[in-house]
Amino acid sequence: SPDMGEAYARNVYPYISGALSCFSSLFSFSIGDCLIYGSMAGLLAYLVYAIVKKRSWRATAGRMIEYLLWIYVWFYLAWGLNYFRKDFFTRTEIPYAAYSADAFRSFLSTYTDSLNASFVPVEKIDKALVAEEVKKGYHEIAGRFSLVSTAGYLHPKPMLMPFLMSGVGVLGYMGPFFTEYNLNPDLLPVQYPFTYAHEMAHVLGISSEAEANLYGFLVCSRSGVPEIRFSAYFALLPYVLSNAYGLLSEEEFNEWKETISPEVKDLYNRKVAYWENLYSPFIGEIQSTVYNWFLKGNNIPSGRKNYSEVVALLMALGNTSGEI
Repeated sequence: SPDMGEAYARNVYPYISGALSCFSSLFSFSIGDCLIYGSMAGLLAYLVYAIVKKRSWRATAGRMIEYLLWIYVWFYLAWGLNYFRKDFFTRTEIPYAAYSADAFRSFLSTYTDSLNASFVPVEKIDKALVAEEVKKGYHEIAGRFSLVSTAGYLHPKPMLMPFLMSGVGVLGYMGPFFTEYNLNPDLLPVQYPFTYAHEMAHVLGISSEAEANLYGFLVCSRSGVPEIRFSAYFALLPYVLSNAYGLLSEEEFNEWKETISPEVKDLYNRKVAYWENLYSPFIGEIQSTVYNWFLKGNNIPSGRKNYSEVVALLMALGNTSGEI
């Protein structure tokens, strides 16, 4: 029920997330990761114990399933019910923009001009400044998009096993069990601001990856800090590329790519090579498949393709406010 999902997001989640994040902020490490990996280790240890003690397999399986069901309940009560709130267009009353070839070409032109104009070399990033800018940006748009207000004590945490997350190409994730947001220490400086803002959107009650991308873009692109502003446009590039590849003819797609500045192209290619060097195809494919199933089972019918749907949201928003 979207109405019940919206009621949870607006009236229940703020209090639950406030309590959980207040507790988790006392720790510099991710206690959500500790819960997940600890649960996996604990279940394995319990299984070994049951085998050694020759316990009934039905009783053993029952106990393990019961534990997992309580984790399942915790996930939905703590954050997961945000998957079932009203969709972006219903909640914001922004009309859905049907695909138009001319409108898409206009979007591409405007986006590319802004991407090229915003380029700055990003060798390092001031993380404290990013935190300040992102929280200020969300404070400005929270009311318009029905987001939970940010808590001053929230801060990002490093992943417990970044090598594993880099191996599957995960830049960050929101820890739902204790309202934490975890960032990959392997992030390139140019990726840090947008990833920070994207994960913050999830903390603020947004489940859609496309919406999280939208708000991350809006917050970072409005920043007065050049490095943060460029991070927004640069982060959208793979999603714009994906949409353009699927919607344009091969000739038109190649012509458009030539309008991207050499500096941006070089940085993008270096970023791709950097993450490919860390990526493990075997576990990466498993993670991608499982996460795709997970999203489809939680009211995100397009699965992982939902990330790229940020372009449609931006075009719809641009029709009503002229923003890009």
